[in-house]
Amino acid sequence: MTLVLGVPALAQTGPGQPSAPVGPGSATLAPPPLPPTLPGGLPLPQLPAGAQQEILQRILDAAGGRAPPGPLPAPAAPAAAMPPQSYPAPMPPPAWQQNGDPLSHTEAFFAERLGMPLRQFGYDSFRGGPPSSPVIGALPDDYMVGRDDELLLALRGRTRATLTLRVLRDGTILAPDFPPIPAAGRTLRELRADLEARVARDMPGTELFLSIGQVRQIAIFVGGEVMRPGMQPLTALATVLDALQLAGGVRKTGSLRAIRIDGPGGSRVLDLYTVIAGVPGNPDIRLREGDRILVPALGGVVAVAGEVTRPAIYELPAGAVSAPVTTMLGLAGDPLRPAGNRLLVQGTDGAGRRSFTELGAGGIVRRGDSVLVQPGADVVANRLRLAGHVSAPVTRAAARGGTLRALLADPRLLKPDPYPRLGVILRLDPRTRVRQFVPFDLARVMQGGANPGLQEGDEVIVLGNADIAFLASPPVQRALRGEAPPAEACPALAQLAIAARSAPARFAFARGAGFPDIGAPLCPQVFLDYPPLLAYLIDTAVLVTGEVKQPGLFPISDDTGLDLVLAAAGGITDGADLSAVELAREPNDQSGAIPLTRTLLDLRSRNFRAVRLSPRDVIRVPRGFTDRETGPVTLVGEAVRPGVYDIRRGERLSELLARAGGLTPQAYAFGTVFTRESVRIRQQQGFERSARDLESSLLSVAAGQANAGGLGQQRVDLGGLVNAGRELANTLRQAQAAGRMVVEANPVVLAARPELDVLLEPGDLIVIPKRPNEVTVVGAVLNAGSLQFVSGWRASDYVRAAGGTQRFADTSRAFVVLPNGQSSPAGMSGWQSGGPPVPPGSLVVVPQDPSPFETRGLIRDLTAILSQVTISSAALAVIARELQ
Repeated sequence: MTLVLGVPALAQTGPGQPSAPVGPGSATLAPPPLPPTLPGGLPLPQLPAGAQQEILQRILDAAGGRAPPGPLPAPAAPAAAMPPQSYPAPMPPPAWQQNGDPLSHTEAFFAERLGMPLRQFGYDSFRGGPPSSPVIGALPDDYMVGRDDELLLALRGRTRATLTLRVLRDGTILAPDFPPIPAAGRTLRELRADLEARVARDMPGTELFLSIGQVRQIAIFVGGEVMRPGMQPLTALATVLDALQLAGGVRKTGSLRAIRIDGPGGSRVLDLYTVIAGVPGNPDIRLREGDRILVPALGGVVAVAGEVTRPAIYELPAGAVSAPVTTMLGLAGDPLRPAGNRLLVQGTDGAGRRSFTELGAGGIVRRGDSVLVQPGADVVANRLRLAGHVSAPVTRAAARGGTLRALLADPRLLKPDPYPRLGVILRLDPRTRVRQFVPFDLARVMQGGANPGLQEGDEVIVLGNADIAFLASPPVQRALRGEAPPAEACPALAQLAIAARSAPARFAFARGAGFPDIGAPLCPQVFLDYPPLLAYLIDTAVLVTGEVKQPGLFPISDDTGLDLVLAAAGGITDGADLSAVELAREPNDQSGAIPLTRTLLDLRSRNFRAVRLSPRDVIRVPRGFTDRETGPVTLVGEAVRPGVYDIRRGERLSELLARAGGLTPQAYAFGTVFTRESVRIRQQQGFERSARDLESSLLSVAAGQANAGGLGQQRVDLGGLVNAGRELANTLRQAQAAGRMVVEANPVVLAARPELDVLLEPGDLIVIPKRPNEVTVVGAVLNAGSLQFVSGWRASDYVRAAGGTQRFADTSRAFVVLPNGQSSPAGMSGWQSGGPPVPPGSLVVVPQDPSPFETRGLIRDLTAILSQVTISSAALAVIARELQ
């Protein structure tokens, strides 16, 4: 039984498990795992798999009587036995040490110098595990026959037989009818020729066929820097690579280029780089019985990093301390660039200091050097770029004499709807390295009218109509006023705001456009990529406002016709007055005074091309006079044809009613509700003003009472007074104004008294209700609500029918809101006769006694406030009922 590496024939297994026999290819050849605890009961520290393998190998080496090659790695102490105050926190290892296999000493040496991990070349070739048994097929004719080889002889012809013969220990084979035939030490070709000659001589008419049935086993000793040194059982067909693989491979402390093979045939040195790296040479990797393989220590190494095909640490040839740098670059697969490389070599001077040198193609590197392959000048050259409103950014080579038309030869490179009047070329001055914008007319280039030349490094930026529309957007207008954009906005807006604030007159023509502050569009990508482009486009823009379909700022090149600018703006509208088109221009001279000239142009001939524009011009196209108003009015309720009607200038209510077919028999013209937006705004402002006046009056009343010690010899709670006033003021602020106007809507009356016929305005709302049959009583009455209308009844009659007044009612200030929106005193005081008769649809209001606010001014304010709020509420109630 053969023992391998001193491991007993039976490997130890877990408790209760039988021992497994050891044989070739058996899994039990692997070293056993480490025990879970150390002697004394302490837990075993967690070690990497490579460190555990090294410890086990050293234990086996020590058991075989050999000293270990170096100190064992010191395991860390258990956490429980380590005082926290005695050990400082370890520094985290570099990122390249935290992943993958641990670095060898050589790899760590170069990693510290280069700041990047590099592996030693070639050692991964032995990671595939033990070699499998080779498949026996047709053996080469130069195979050396030896003892214990099995030969197969087939005789065909007059004699037919198949013989299986084994080479005996004396090196001969015994075949029937033949004397012992020498076989060992002869090649298969020589043995076959000898046997064929013997058969031809002694056995005429018979042919012989010879082959190898089973190859013998040989034992090869592998020593030195390998993982598992010792005798390795191999077949006679095995090579040096098979022996090294069975020995676990070469350690990273061992040489791959100076492997010595000693045997009966003499000694030879094998350079494995000829096998695994393609180094020129004719390696002899065959093995013979009795050969010994010795792997010496690692020789000189050189690291090659940077822009090469295979960065790694390479070993110098056997015995060499230097090599041409081209040889080492060839091992690394040569630089990625065919030319223009810079070879930076980091070596060591005589004092042990790191030194840097640059080598040429004929330079020499020494052991321990590291070669960093870098580009000579890592810059982009001979490039053109097309960006902006394109299908995808395009990079092209800058040809000598290249033009913009050649770059845009395929129109499909552009997205739909490009802005035709201006594109820009971002050009770099080769002397000052300053970039500047060069404008061009895209439409003229596409039509063949212009063809600017291009230079190396130019970036052609095509704009889209959406990019140009952003110039008139609210974010840009706010930036033109110097307002700081939000932090998440595009940097182009920030640059524009800074420029506008530092030079207010620079963008004065664009700030006066008066574009509505509607929406918040996102910043286009072109201004994210090129922030200075936004201010440049506004500097070169023409402002077009008025009766055009798409007003805005339109960048142009100098001397552009008005026809092209109007086409970019979508053309003029049908209501444009071409007899008085205004052109405002600032002169280009750099004198101290910059006068602004305005010119009225008569363009009814539509010769727009004759007007030549320059950047910063302002074109205003006015609207022609028309009788049509700019908005409709709405007629709701008891009209024959209610609806929305457009009106002309100066149209009156009677005309609108005639267009609507007049009123229905159920119409109650006296209760018509007429609202107007401008009146509503003034009423809402009046509510706010009355609320402020009320709060001021409350403060005056409270201060007067505090100074006089009371009002009317009565003590009043100052806190309650102020709180009640504030609640009333808040109610007034929250009240919704109706914007009602008192109008006459009876067509008969309007025909008799034309001065009462109101002029209509866009946005007016006319609500004509049905004739009501009730009168509503609200306020300080016992049973507020709506009562049946009785002809001839006065306000006092309806209050009496509602149960009478409450204890604190103030009948002297009661009033009636008539159906047409007017209000009048109810006449319910003792010296009054009860007031006039109340018409149907009226609202009788009986207020509370304002005794806490006993001042004439304050009481007058409260009465006016209550009247205004009541009228608005009544009007809104009628509108809501008729719109249902």
